[in-house]
Amino acid sequence: MKISFLKLNEQRWDDHRYYHHSRINQSLHLFSALSFLYAYYLLLVDPVAAALVAWLVSMTSRQMGHFFFEPKTYDEVNRATHEHKEEIKVGYNLKRKLVLLSIWVAIPIALWLLEPGADGLLRKAGQFWLYLGFGGLAFRTLQLFFIRDIQTGLTWLVKIVTDPIHDVLLYYKSPLYLLKGQLIDPMDDVKARQAT
Repeated sequence: MKISFLKLNEQRWDDHRYYHHSRINQSLHLFSALSFLYAYYLLLVDPVAAALVAWLVSMTSRQMGHFFFEPKTYDEVNRATHEHKEEIKVGYNLKRKLVLLSIWVAIPIALWLLEPGADGLLRKAGQFWLYLGFGGLAFRTLQLFFIRDIQTGLTWLVKIVTDPIHDVLLYYKSPLYLLKGQLIDPMDDVKARQAT
């Protein structure tokens, strides 16, 4: 089964138009993307350090954008409720993210309870976070194989792995808009596409 670039573009487009209205969220995604790219480099030299950067810097900044800054009101541009967007989300919607993030938080707590005061607790947590990262990708990919189809699952996996590059290209101007006082993207690109 091969990746569908049409479906990849569709998943990217839906992700942008539904989940990235806030310029703060977009700017946090830019920061997250740059730190994820650094984590990708670290995977080659120190996988545990890569997991620490990915979870402590990249994921926290990325998810703060979604949970705290992205509007959850009715989306006038796309004519969709927040509930509708959560239902059709291919990857991890906010409910699924809460489960994943709860496991992430539980790991160092469990390690500390099992071995209070143990040396290298952060690196041990990093090891488990590395497994959690790969496990979360594998779990949702396999889940999509069954609830959608294999092509959707593989396409989503490619989207997630390449999102840092795409986010840099898409949101590199967002901090400038934010500095000019624009808190919400007018979504002119979405409106233009809807008009055609």
